[in-house]
Order: sequence, then C-alpha cells, then structure tokens
Amino acid sequence: MNSVERTDVVVIGSGFGGAIPAYHLAAGGARVVVLERGPHLTTDEYEHDFKLGSSYTRIFDFVVGDGMSVLGGNCVGGGSVVYFAAMPRAPRFVFERRGSIHRRMWPSSITRDTLDPWYDRVAESIPITQQGWEDVSYAGGLWAAACHHAGRTANPVPAAVDTSACVNCNWMMAGCRFDAKESLLFNYLPAAVAHGAEIRPLHEVQSITRTDDGGYRVHYKTVHDEDYRLTTGEGTIDAKVVVLAAGSAATPVILQRSEAALGPMPHAVGRYFSGNGERLNTAVLNEDRVREVLGLDRGDGLAYAANQIGKGPTVANWDRLDGSLPEYTRYSLEQLYFPPGLGTILALAGGTDPTWFGLDKKEMLRHWRSWLIIFQMIEDDNEGVFGPPPARGNADRISQQMLGVGRLSYKPTANTLGAWALADAECKDILERDGLATVTPWTNDLVGAYTVHPLASCRIGDDPYTSALDDLHELRGHPGIFVTDGSAVPGALTVNPAMTISALAERAVPGIVRAARERGVRVTYGAPAPDGSTAGRRATAPLVPTLLRD
Repeated sequence: MNSVERTDVVVIGSGFGGAIPAYHLAAGGARVVVLERGPHLTTDEYEHDFKLGSSYTRIFDFVVGDGMSVLGGNCVGGGSVVYFAAMPRAPRFVFERRGSIHRRMWPSSITRDTLDPWYDRVAESIPITQQGWEDVSYAGGLWAAACHHAGRTANPVPAAVDTSACVNCNWMMAGCRFDAKESLLFNYLPAAVAHGAEIRPLHEVQSITRTDDGGYRVHYKTVHDEDYRLTTGEGTIDAKVVVLAAGSAATPVILQRSEAALGPMPHAVGRYFSGNGERLNTAVLNEDRVREVLGLDRGDGLAYAANQIGKGPTVANWDRLDGSLPEYTRYSLEQLYFPPGLGTILALAGGTDPTWFGLDKKEMLRHWRSWLIIFQMIEDDNEGVFGPPPARGNADRISQQMLGVGRLSYKPTANTLGAWALADAECKDILERDGLATVTPWTNDLVGAYTVHPLASCRIGDDPYTSALDDLHELRGHPGIFVTDGSAVPGALTVNPAMTISALAERAVPGIVRAARERGVRVTYGAPAPDGSTAGRRATAPLVPTLLRD
C-alpha cells in the first residue's frame, strides 16, 4: 500500500504571507507544513559578491516577462531576507483608490483605520526602528539635502533593522551576514517551528487537487540545491486547508495550473497584476556642484563619491502622498542603494540622444561612485496579465540559478505612463537644480518595466469579477484555499509594501482558523507575538469576531 502524507495545513511559501499564518496556526495547535521553493541559508552563508552560486544568485528569483520583469525572494524567509527592510504603512488614500475598475478597489471592510491594529500586531512581532537622521546613510543625507535645496521635505524611513548592529555594508539584498536585518528568520518562522511547524526548503509546488474527503492534495517537486533547472524527486501531501503565499509571480501560476483539476478559477486569478508602480532614476552627481551648492564635504576632499557606502533606503520624499491630489499624481521618491547590476547597467546615459550603451554610457559608468539611485512608487493601472503557465514552476529556467522567463505581460496604460513622467520630472527638478546632477530614468524600451514589489495578481475585493479573493482572503469558489501574500493586495501602495502585506496576513488568520475548524482541525486563535508580547493581541481582540463570521 502507498502511504499518503497528511497534515492539517499546508502553507506554500515562507515569506511574510506564509510565515505569519504558519506561526499562528501552529501556535493554535494545527499541524503545519511549510513548502518553500528556495534553499535555507544561514548567516555565515550570506556572501558579498555576485558570483554564480553565491547567496546573491541562490536566494533570488528573477523572472523576465513581456513588458515587466520581477525580482523576488527564493529562500526560507522569502522577501524578508532579500529586501531593504523599509516598513512604512500605506497612506490613508490608498484604501480609497478606484484604479482601472473605476470603483473602490479595496474591500469596504478594510480602511487604514481598520488595518491599523493589524499593522500594530506586525510592529510588535517584527522590531521596526523609526530611523533618525543619525541613522541616515551619506547617500540618504545627500538626497535630503537636495530635497531641502529644492523646497521639498525628506523623511527618514521606518525599517526592520537593528541600527546598533548594522555596519552600513550595503549588502542587505544578499542577506544580512551581521544579523542586523530583522527578517522572518528571527521571529515568526522560528516561533512556528517551536510550535511544531515543519519547514521544507527546495520544495516547489506545482498544483493543487481535491481529495475524496473534501480536502486538498498539494503536488510538489524537489529542486536540486545547485541547479534549479533540475528536480530530484516529487511528492504529494494532503491537507484540510491550503495557504498560498508563493509570491505574486508564482501564486497565480499555481492556481492556473490547478484549474483543470479544481474547476474554474475566479476571473481575476492572474489578472490585475501591479508592479507597485516602480521605476528607477539614476543621477550622476557633479562632485564640485554638490560641494558648492549643498555645502557637503566628507572631509577627504570628496563631496559624495559614496554610492557604495551606507545601506538600503534611509530617506524618502513623501510630499506627493497627499490624498487631496488626483489619482495617478501621487507617488513617493525614495533614495535607494542598488547594486551595480541590472538596474544600473540599464540606466540611460544622458545627452541629446539618451542611450543605454556606447561612449556616453561608458563615461557614465566611469563615475559610478557618484551615482544616486532614486526609486519611484506611483499609482499604476494594474495592467499585468499572466498567460498559460509553463510546464513547471512559475517560469522557464534558463540559468542554473535565479533567471527565468515567465508568462507575465504588462503594457502600461496612459495613466501609468503619465504618473511615471510626473515622478521623473520631479526627480529632475530636485536633482538637476543648479547643476547638481544629470538624471536619467530607467528605459522601458529595452526590457520593459521592473519591480521588486509585485502585487495584486490574486487580489482581495468585494466584486467577484475583479477580485479573486473575498475580504477574508479565501479563494472564491474554492473554500479552504487562502492567499495571503502580495498577490492579495489590491493595487499599488505608493510606498514599500512589506508592512501592508504583513498586516493583511495577520488580519487573514482568524478566517483561516475558522475554515480549519469547520474542516475538523483542532486549532485555536489568540497566540501572542512570537516573543510573547500580548498588547497587539488585546488591541485586535474586538475585531476578531467580525473575521470569524459564517
């Protein structure tokens, strides 16, 4: 007889959307198995280079689509291991956005006020520092000075970073080898394991089918630990509840591949994808003008030449995050350190005929130490659509690690292009004043748009046609399947989304507990924060009954 592996809950993915439900369900008494496509790296395995096989290629998933490329995490801890740890809350106006559907995108039950207690739960579980000016990198300080010179304001960014442990090495994207970044490896995931959850790395989920008893069977392949194009085996695991948190570029693909067995998927699965309106501008600073105009001097004869010094985003300009402004004219501009790879190689060189290659580009690259990268987050139109899924995984792997070609198509609308143009103009106005710099935007012409914060490919909402999930994150027409990663976020947030993804995941847990109980799982809701703190639990307690409704 063939033995069938069974558990109460399978969680697919171990980033913010997966780790949070895994912890609460395990703490509540459920048997939880977390299937993670990527490897599990320890602190001493994070490396400061770009070599094939280093942490930089092992823990990323870079998928090239038609008009949009997506960079995401591929490891235990997901995006929390590879992000820059910026944790702002979404502005109030975001929850009233109408977007391309011309009516409120978010469920009526979710506003900034109703989500704030869940934001607080996250802040209690993941230590977040409201950085002060003493924590700001030199690059962030220059951006703040330029904003001030142009009559704008600048704001230190809240971050999940232990500033006392951070050494300003600027390699946060490849994993923090100094344990300064408060990734999920230090809170939700170890707490889940302590309560009995099992995390299985290098397990790539392919599809979901039904079982005879009304549950679900999750089909996976095990991935080779060096060459991700290869598999080493396959298997299945039965569960009463499935929580999908594989990321916005993978969750809809799993559901699309499952449709033949599960039955029709909601129309919005794999549609309405948003890149969070992201775009890079590269400024090449004039060292003399920086010294003369801004009065900056590092004390060694240099005004800046500090591209490689510091850390991820420390300063943002939020002047345009004003709810009284029309939609598509609101955006944030964030100083960002970006390693000298794809994002900078594809920067345009200035001049009368901007280009991404040639002598002008060679000269631009020669001054790479004087680059300042500004990261835009605008309101886009959710233009992305996923085509038929590939044979395996979320992309056709074309390299040993990291790189694949996906089925995402993204054609920016006039609204999106106009919003980018406004943000581009703002960057130029701030940084080109009095000859401080020459600013060139990312070019969409060569490879299309680019995002590190993919959202909305299986979003929550009130309208069954334009949202794949109800407001409790349950997949429409498929009770017992929940989606809690960035794909559930309805649209672009104009700020970094990790905090909002996490708050929504916290809010989704009571509904998942309800569904698990209805399916015979002995589980309770009410665990404290991973460190035992209970203030957040008490604050959300009055909200829980509304999330346990029939």
